Amino acid sequence: MRAQFVLSEIGVGLRRNLTMTFAVIVSVALSLALFGGSLLMSDQVNTMKGYWYDKVNVTVYLCNKSDAKSDPACAKGAVTEDQKKQILADLDEMSVVEKVTYESQDEAYKHYKEQFGDSPLASSLTPDQMQESYRVKLKDPEKYQVIATAFDGRDGVQSVADQRSTLDNLFELLNGMNWAARAVMALMLVVALMLIVNTVRVSAFSRRRETGIMRLVGASGFYIQAPFIMEAAVAGLIGGAVACGFLVTARYFIIDHGLALSEKLALIDFIGWDALLTKLPLILATSLLMPALAAFFALRKYLKV
Repeated sequence: MRAQFVLSEIGVGLRRNLTMTFAVIVSVALSLALFGGSLLMSDQVNTMKGYWYDKVNVTVYLCNKSDAKSDPACAKGAVTEDQKKQILADLDEMSVVEKVTYESQDEAYKHYKEQFGDSPLASSLTPDQMQESYRVKLKDPEKYQVIATAFDGRDGVQSVADQRSTLDNLFELLNGMNWAARAVMALMLVVALMLIVNTVRVSAFSRRRETGIMRLVGASGFYIQAPFIMEAAVAGLIGGAVACGFLVTARYFIIDHGLALSEKLALIDFIGWDALLTKLPLILATSLLMPALAAFFALRKYLKV
């Protein structure tokens, strides 16, 4: 096959259908940008989960005198020194526990004042109303239920709380946004495929006389189809390159510079450039193969003589 002929036919096809080619490039770029964005969002959510779940604790709250009067879980009275020692000993013996930290009522009151000092309720609280607690660091944050089962309802224990629950709503929201992005991405991919198929059909129809002659003189099917397939692949590859450029630009100006979210939201462990760069080859490969395959199947009917 003469490469010069194929390249010239690609140029002719792109020029003849310039408007539709531009539409293909834009739709492929948008759909693949959403595709890459959804992959990066998944990585970001997983990174945040690993970062925060590794830092949160399971807290075993102990009964105080106030709880003994108002909380059914503390009906047997405030926690005793012997109960505290036994709870601590049992925690230390558990294989899932990495570290146990005791927080006294005075320490709990101090931390509350630091976090909620502006609250009207803060001025009415006293240290003896706060709860003593054991902050338990787990080797595996998923093993929270082991602690809850062992200590919930135990004498001297008011409740067992997993700090992960405060993060679950955030991660559910992020996952919901990610699935919404994937749904839009799927819709855009369908639109892109329809545009590619229509562009190839129009191009094939406009050159049906030439392709018919080539078939009559013995040209192979692949020789006839190659310019159309490569025409779609080139348009898709341009769209993929635009999508990659968009993702790189967004990462640079939103995370690192411009908005500089990495500085303003220091509590969020943003994914690095390596995560983004590993997605770019996949986006480019998809942008090349998807239009080529769509064109191949569309041409099987429209290039028959």
